[in-house]
Order: sequence, then structure tokens, then C-alpha cells
Amino acid sequence: MNTIESINNIVSQQREFFLTNETKSIDFRLKQLKKLKQVVVKYQDELYDALWKDLHKCKEEAFLTEITIVLNEINDHIKNIKKWARPEKVKTPVYLMPSKSYVTYEPFGVALIIAPWNYPFNLMFTPLVGAISSGCCAVLKPSPYSQNTSDVMQKMIDETFDKNYITMVQGHRDVNQALLAQKFDFIFYTGSPDMGRVVMEAASKNLTPLVLELGGKSPCIVDKDCNIDFAARRIVWGKTINAGQTCVAPDYLMVHQDVKDELLKKMIYYVEKFYGDDMQKSHCFCRIISDKAYNRLVSYLDEGKIIYGGKCDKDERYIQFTLLGLGQQTTDNGQQTSNVMSTEIFGPILPVIEFDNINKVSEFIMNRPKPLALYYFGDDEGTEDILRTTTSGGVCLNDTILHVANEHLPFGGVGESGMGKYHSKESFLAFSNKRAVLKSSNRIDFMMKYPPYDKLEMIKKLM
Repeated sequence: MNTIESINNIVSQQREFFLTNETKSIDFRLKQLKKLKQVVVKYQDELYDALWKDLHKCKEEAFLTEITIVLNEINDHIKNIKKWARPEKVKTPVYLMPSKSYVTYEPFGVALIIAPWNYPFNLMFTPLVGAISSGCCAVLKPSPYSQNTSDVMQKMIDETFDKNYITMVQGHRDVNQALLAQKFDFIFYTGSPDMGRVVMEAASKNLTPLVLELGGKSPCIVDKDCNIDFAARRIVWGKTINAGQTCVAPDYLMVHQDVKDELLKKMIYYVEKFYGDDMQKSHCFCRIISDKAYNRLVSYLDEGKIIYGGKCDKDERYIQFTLLGLGQQTTDNGQQTSNVMSTEIFGPILPVIEFDNINKVSEFIMNRPKPLALYYFGDDEGTEDILRTTTSGGVCLNDTILHVANEHLPFGGVGESGMGKYHSKESFLAFSNKRAVLKSSNRIDFMMKYPPYDKLEMIKKLM
């Protein structure tokens, strides 16, 4: 059986299973979440090994950014699913009395989840928790670039779930095309904006609802009135996690000219404090995922002045954390003209742009596609101005990345950085149809609603 026929059968069989209504039982969902937790714990060591092979991701970073996030998400859903799934009463206006109104949450049905390679376990299993919690069936498609992790996840899924309920399909573009040609009830995609457009176009043919978790150029702004030491340390940490291959990594740095030199000096200090004099020898610093990505990143190094870093090793796909000075060069509409400022970097290169007026920063950001994240280091007055004059999927003030770690905050983009939110209850809601229900009485009827409408004036008063 070829791949397309196999995918056709998988979707058909999952739809048949979903129509049995078994997945709608809260007890069934809880059982599946607990099974998922057990298999994650069981395969932790294999996941650590696979993430090291794919990305040179050390066990400590893998625990913090992959394993623990998924386990916390599972625990949160196990704890709260009964409450989230409970019908929610809402008010009924007097002119509809004696009726009752409420909202129920029903699963969309058969969902497709497509995950990227940069956090291959986290970004596959976190949305999967939402699919299970809401009562959906799911077809999972991991990235072929993180093959070792994909293979471990395949074993986990095959061992834990019936294929008619949850299954994983591996492959390259031909498999993506075959999957997107199917009629799913919901699609959850994490990846690049370009591929996001392809996914959205495919979804539009069947009017399939979807969540797109994309990326973009997330700005990091350092104003003159901030704690420079904290800013330097937190920016370096946020940019060097996974060697900058993070959708919410600070993509470019805009720093006030009065504190630029001090900030950069501090950043260099913390890079070497975290990773030593030779980052390449540090077990904590990841590698670039592929030769194609490596070559793209290296090409950016010629587009500015290397303030720090710039060392590369093609054999290891290693690129040193690099500060790339761009000065203040912009076009008339506030756009940087270099390639490094035209697309998401997704690597350990941080362009540095200095400014002298915070209003120019807001204009610069708002003249670009809306970012997934925005980081601001400054005082309360500057914070209010930035929040008022910019937009982004999420914001971290006086820190980086950490807003993603708070499960009580919705995570997602806006505009070209994505649509829809997830994490915790938002994940449950993402895979659920919010169904409106009005129940009228069988004992009393509101006669004024019927023709010939001779009680219209009385109806107007009630409304």
C-alpha cells in the first residue's frame, strides 16, 4: 500500500472511531492522558539521547525546554479537564424566558498535528495533550530533520495508542501534501510562515478550522533606563537556548545609544560565563539542524560588522553566538534592507541596531510583520509606551522567553506570526467547538413571538 492510500485509510478509520463517541467520555480522556504521561516518563532517556543526536541538545536543556513542559501540560489537563469540559451556564434574556442557555465543549473530530524540528518533542506532544483532552482523534506528522527524535516518538505512540485513535505518519513533502489533501476536522501547525500559508490554503478548501503557530522577527528593545546587567544576562540566555533555533528567540536587538557599549560588554561577559572561552567545547550549546540552515546563517555574517563571535565549523554545523552590528542604516520607510533583517534568523546571530528615540523603535516595529514575541527592558513609563504603540503575539518585560513557560498565559501569534492560542485551557479550547445550546420549556410558550405580531409594542418593551 502506498503512502497516499495508507493516509486515506488512517483518516477514514479514525473518523469511524470518532463517530463511536468513545473519545467524548471524560474517563476515556483521563485514561489516555495518564497513559501518555507514563510513556513520556518511560522514554525520557531515549528522548535525551535522540535530542542530543539531532541538535546536540544537552540533557539539562532538553529537560527544561522539552520534557518538563510536556509533563506539566499533561498534569494540568488531568487536574482540570472535568472542570473545563463542564457545560457553562449563561444568562438568558427575559424575552426568551422560560428558556435556559448554556455552552458545551465538543471535540472537533479528527485532527492533524504537524510539528517542527527545533523542539520536536515539546511541539508535537504539547498540542497532542490538547487533542486528547478535548476528545479528538489525531494524526501526527513530525519533522524529518529531527529524525532520531521522530523515531523515538513513533515508538511511544505505536506502543501507547490504537492507530484508529492516535497515530504518527513520517515522511517528507510528499507525505505533507498527502495529509493536507485529506479532509480533517482541525489542523494544528507549528513552523515557518511560508509553510503556514500552504497549510492555510489547503485548509481553506474544506473550510477546516486551524491554529497556526508560526514565527517572525521578535524584537528585543533595551532602553536607557533599565538594569543593564539583568538585561545582558537574560538576552544572552534567551538567544543561545537551542543555538537560537527558537520561534520566540530575540531576533534582533534595538539598544539605546547611551547604553549600547555597556550592554554589549556585559553580554559578551555572560556568553563566556555561560559557555566558556570556547563555546564549541561547551556541552550546553546546541548545533544547527542542517547544512542548508548552516549555510544560510553563515551568509548573514557578511551583512554587518561582527562585534563579537563569528567563528564557524561546517563539519559540526557549529556557529558561535555572534553580535552583528547594523548601525542605524534603514530605508525611508524604516525597513532594514539586509537579508538578515528580512526573515527570521533562527540561529545564534543577533543583529544590533542602536536608537536615540524610543518612538522610532515603535515605528520600526510596526512597519514590519507582527512578531510572535516582543521583549522590552526599561522603566514603567517606557513599558506603557511600548505596549500602547506596538503589537505582538506575546510580550516579556525585563526578561526573555519566560512568558511561554507560564501555562496560565495563552501562547500564539498574530498576523504573520500565527493565529490561535494554546497551552493549558487554551489547548483544550483550541481543539474544541464551543457549542451554543438553548433549551425551551415544553410547558409554557411565548405566544407574542408568533404572527400576526400584534403585540409588537409589548415585545419592544421587553427587549
